[in-house]
Amino acid sequence: MEKDQNQENIDKSSEKDQKNLNQDQKTENLETNNSNNKEQDQKQDQEQEKTPEEKILELEDKLARSFAEMENQRRRFEKEKEDAFEYGGFSFAREALNLIDNLERSKQILLNDETLKDTEALKKTLEHFDIINKDLISIFSKNKIKPIECLNKKLDPNFHQAMIEIEDDQKEPGTIVQEIQKGFTIKDRLLRPALVGVAKKREKNEENKENSGDK
Repeated sequence: MEKDQNQENIDKSSEKDQKNLNQDQKTENLETNNSNNKEQDQKQDQEQEKTPEEKILELEDKLARSFAEMENQRRRFEKEKEDAFEYGGFSFAREALNLIDNLERSKQILLNDETLKDTEALKKTLEHFDIINKDLISIFSKNKIKPIECLNKKLDPNFHQAMIEIEDDQKEPGTIVQEIQKGFTIKDRLLRPALVGVAKKREKNEENKENSGDK
């Protein structure tokens, strides 16, 4: 009997503690809600404190920012559209340059063929090659694709790529003295660089050897 009484007291105590805990939780939630309500009231008060002129200025500023963002987007779109129109055939144009390269290679092969040397057939073939090459260059020029000038010009890394150095005391070092592969531009962009050979000063050891040989 005494045990039952004790158990009953324990249960009542636990129930009381649970009620107190629930009450504390409700109080805490109520305080949080009151705090949030106060912050919202403060914001509303601040907004209500603004004069009509201030609200108009704020709206004008937001509108100006929106219009500026829309204008920037329009300009980006126009630039992308212009680039697509102007340079859409960039890859095709670069591939088409292989025609000129193959013509030049074929020409060199024929010139180096001893069996064709000084023949009328070789002369006529080379004339046809030159006509085709000029026609290709003309077509490229009409489409704003132009060859890069190289010979006797200073090396420009923006348009030329040096492949070899050639000893030449008659030219200033860095001057292009050989064009290995012709380069091209398309409008204001580099289509491919010109592959070139540039002049360099002869080494002193070789000069001394030649001078001693002359003596």
